[in-house]
Amino acid sequence: MRKLLSLLLAPLFLMSFKTDKPAYRLFTSKGKSVPYEKVLKELAKADVVFFGEQHNDPIAHWLQLELAQDLHLLHKGNLVIGAEMWETDTQSAVDSFLLGQLEEPVFLERSRAWPNFATDYKPILAFAKEHQIKVIATNAPRRLARVVAREGLKGLDAQPQTEKQWLALLPLTVDMELPGYKKMRSMFGDAHGTSASATQIIEAQALKDATMAQSIHQNLKQGQRFLHLNGSYHSDHHEGILWYLKRLRPELKVVTISTVSQGQLDKLEKEHLSRADIVLAVPATMTKTY
Repeated sequence: MRKLLSLLLAPLFLMSFKTDKPAYRLFTSKGKSVPYEKVLKELAKADVVFFGEQHNDPIAHWLQLELAQDLHLLHKGNLVIGAEMWETDTQSAVDSFLLGQLEEPVFLERSRAWPNFATDYKPILAFAKEHQIKVIATNAPRRLARVVAREGLKGLDAQPQTEKQWLALLPLTVDMELPGYKKMRSMFGDAHGTSASATQIIEAQALKDATMAQSIHQNLKQGQRFLHLNGSYHSDHHEGILWYLKRLRPELKVVTISTVSQGQLDKLEKEHLSRADIVLAVPATMTKTY
């Protein structure tokens, strides 16, 4: 009897486990699950695709490479890649590396590459090098962003023009009422500390957003398509970089991707709805690169 009962309960026990354990799932902004093939068709129609990542998420980095490969084929060599991970004043180092003129250790030093370069960004740079794809260093130099974080945008007044050439055109307009910036203010508030106020932190973020937008604007030529890699917070809810890009190139068709972490992948959690045109959901248990 005990053996029979075990046999009867075994299927129920097995049914409690999911038969499939996907590493990721794609959703529309409204939370509808969508296959990669359909997403690719939509992304291929865009002038600019913003791939918002969590910097230590391996699935996002893998999918960035897959997407770059597919868009390169679809656009017949007219793809340009831009990256927050390199700053505008390191463009010559990026160019030289892609041309094979710099050994990797020298490139890492001159380009101030992020510590996770080898695991997360080297593959896509290797692909760009192999296929002669232009890679644009889009971000504001961090030393100048630090000046703004300490002193506000007024701190740039004392910087020489040779430094300010690497930034978005000044003076810079910052809309403190944008939901993303307001959220930053609520996070920092008055308790952030005496070294930098919430306003100065937001201005430093805006400087990065505006500089990345201008870098895209300046480097996206007629007939080209642009894939931009950045932290999700720079493009979520079509804010950040997009707010500035729309003022420079309102005619561009832009599509955004945002990477989120969830405990389950059956459906998109409410807090992630409308975060981006496409939401890449990754299991919370996924191994991180750092």
